[in-house]
Parts: sequence; structure tokens; C-alpha cells
Amino acid sequence: MPDHASSSSPAVQAQLDRLWSLSPGADILGLERITALLARIGNPHHNLPPVIHVAGTNGKGSTCAFLRAGVEAAGLTAHVYTSPHLVRFNERIRIAGRLIEDDVLATLLAEVLDQADGIGASFFEVTTAAAFLAFSREPADTCIIEVGLGGRLDATNVIARPIVTGIAQLGVDHQFFLGDTAEEIAGEKAGIAKAGVPLVTMKYPPTVAQRVANVAGAANATVLAAGQAWSFSADAERLTYEDAQGRVETPRPRLAGPHQPENLALAIALLRHQDRLAIPPGAYGAAATNARWPARMQRLGDGPLVALLPQGSEVWLDGGHNPAAGSAIAAALAEVSLTPNGVRRPIQIILGMLSNKDPEGLLQPIAEMAESLTAVPVPDHEHHSPADLAQHARRLGISATATDQNVPDALRSIARRCDPRGTPPVVLILGSLYLAGEVLAANGEPPD
Repeated sequence: MPDHASSSSPAVQAQLDRLWSLSPGADILGLERITALLARIGNPHHNLPPVIHVAGTNGKGSTCAFLRAGVEAAGLTAHVYTSPHLVRFNERIRIAGRLIEDDVLATLLAEVLDQADGIGASFFEVTTAAAFLAFSREPADTCIIEVGLGGRLDATNVIARPIVTGIAQLGVDHQFFLGDTAEEIAGEKAGIAKAGVPLVTMKYPPTVAQRVANVAGAANATVLAAGQAWSFSADAERLTYEDAQGRVETPRPRLAGPHQPENLALAIALLRHQDRLAIPPGAYGAAATNARWPARMQRLGDGPLVALLPQGSEVWLDGGHNPAAGSAIAAALAEVSLTPNGVRRPIQIILGMLSNKDPEGLLQPIAEMAESLTAVPVPDHEHHSPADLAQHARRLGISATATDQNVPDALRSIARRCDPRGTPPVVLILGSLYLAGEVLAANGEPPD
């Protein structure tokens, strides 16, 4: 599925237009093109601050957000590379904690694209090269690098010697590229393992854990798995983490959802199993409370979209699009839809999904909770038709309607159906990070 980007900056947009003209326009994996491109611009990936490299099917972005918050709470600076962006292309590249400026971004993209002729580099590969160039030129204490797709053949995997690597939650996604089974996908993710570098992982089913161990062993990397090298527990108020160095206690993460303590614990484990960054114990508590990761069970604030619903309604946003995300979202919905006196509020779903995603896999964990579903398109992307999404939802027993209109129209439709004497609903907008970006922009909440 090709990536998409536009910019309000004419200088950045000019370079994005060049990128589209050169890019093959599709996801492609392999290290040959990125290696050739980096060589032409001076191999900036050899001159980066110490790198923390994170893969995973779900949760890797949240883990990177916790890492950044912990590093910054320690008084250190971090370059951060994540994808995709939600509203502004600049979100992919943070320089010492701040979104890259338009003039710097335009210059970097031009510098990379000027050297890209004949290589056939993809959108992601050019972006990765620009990020590495930026990171090599500005001082920081560390780089936090999120894998784009898979691991073994992802463009970010040219990093030869990170200080620690990690794998978040594993599940089945991107089967066309990574394989059809959890074990095959795990093997691809574990491809970020490097000789002599700790590989910190969550706890996986035995066959998946064995595949990770086999790949890591072939790379001469040591696996530090949850339940073996480290552990954690969490209640309604606190998280307790333990490893051979001792115990750490933090507040429960502010990021919504019962899966977030695990992501926080993984970030703590990554920081505690490297020896280049000094992280004081208090920084972990700050990571729990300060981390922000938009469009992952994010409650929208007051804005034009929320104002379309009856007073007291809540609008939540999540870009999840695979079965593992569906399970995490269902658990989070169970928490946020419950009133203080234990009454379950009605849950209305607005769903838009790219055409290469599995609607029923995402929706199945949520189906019994949803009062209704409104299917919408994902603007400017290849997507499931709303009629197709509604049919998938009905097969799961969800009352569903389809519209070719946008999210504001879907919210107006929900508002018309609401009983003015009833409990205001919880609305979850779901299914695509690209759709999530449209929603954040429309509600006046672009990531900063």
C-alpha cells in the first residue's frame, strides 16, 4: 500500500512531488536500495547518536513514545523516527525532541532526491535516508528508531550497532510481505537482532518465542524476554517492574488501554538493558505520565467534530487495523465506556479501512460491545468500500450502515439517532491511521 503525504509548505511539497515522481509507488522490502542511496549521501547512518531500534506488529509506536518521555525526563535529548505521520509529514522526524522544521526538511529531502536517480528508492527509503542525514548532523544523546515494516528487510535495519533492540507485541499483519503465520512474522521482526546487542522482547507463545530465539541466536544476540529476564505487574494505580537490577515502580500509564502497561514495561526494560544512557529511576515514572502517542485510544478534546454530538458524548480515536489491535481496543473500550456508577454507555463505531486490511479480524473482539457501526471511506487512499465494511460488520452481528460521506457527516448521523433523554454515547473512530490524521486535523488537534 503506497504511502501518501502533502505539506502546507511549498518548499516541502515541491520535494514530496519529486519523491512521488521517482518512487515506485508501492511498498518494497530489501536493503539494496537504501544501502546504495545512503552511500551516495555519505553513509550518515554510520554517524548517528546511540540507537534504540524497536520492531513489532502493535505497540512499537507507544513503546517509542515511552522511550522518548523517559529519555527526556532524564535530562537527555532524543532524535525520533516513526511512521506514518497523521497530519504533517514532519511528524516522522523529531530532532532532539522537536518536529523537524519545514525549511530543514525541504533541504534534506532535496539533498537525498538529488542523489536518488536510478536507484528506484521507495517513499519510505527516501524518508529514512533524510532522517538519518538529519540525525547525523544535529547532536542528541540517542536515536529512537521505529521499524517501518517487518524488520529484517526494513530500510531502518541498516543500523549496524544499536545499543539495544526491542520487539513489542507480535501478531498477524502485512502477510503479503512478512508471511502467513505468527512464527514467520516473528522471524522477520527478529531480523533486527545484532551480534552482541541485547534483544528485549515481550512474552510470546512458545512457538513464536522459539522462532525469535532461533533468529537472534543466529545473529549472536541475547534475548531478554518478559517472564524470564524481566517482569511487570500493574493495577489500577501503579506499575511494578522487576529485573536483575531491582524493582521500579511508576504510576499507571496515562495512555489509555490495558495494553499500555506492557508497552511501558518494555520501554523500561529497553532503557535498563543498555549501558550508554544514564536513566535515573524517577525518569520511568515521568515516562508513564508524560508520554503522548496520538490516535492510539486518544480521547478527542473540545473541537468542531466533538461539538457535532450531544453534550456529554465522548469521541475516541484509534488507528488500529488488525486483529491484535482489535483485542487491545476492545479491552480499552470496556474501560472508557463504563460510567463511575458502573453503567455501560452506548458505543458507536465509525470505521474506515485500507483495502489490504481485514475488517472482521479487527471488529470481532469489539462486535458484542458495538451498538452500531457507520462505515466511511478513507480519503485519497485505496480503501474498502463503505458498503463492503458494513457487510463485514453485519456478518458479526453489528447493526451497520454505509455512507460515502466523511466523518463529520457520520457524526451528524449518530447525533440524529441519539435519544436526547438517554445516556450520551461513546463514539470510536477506527481502522486507519490515515483516517485518524484526517480526524485530528478536522478537530484542530494536529500532533506537535
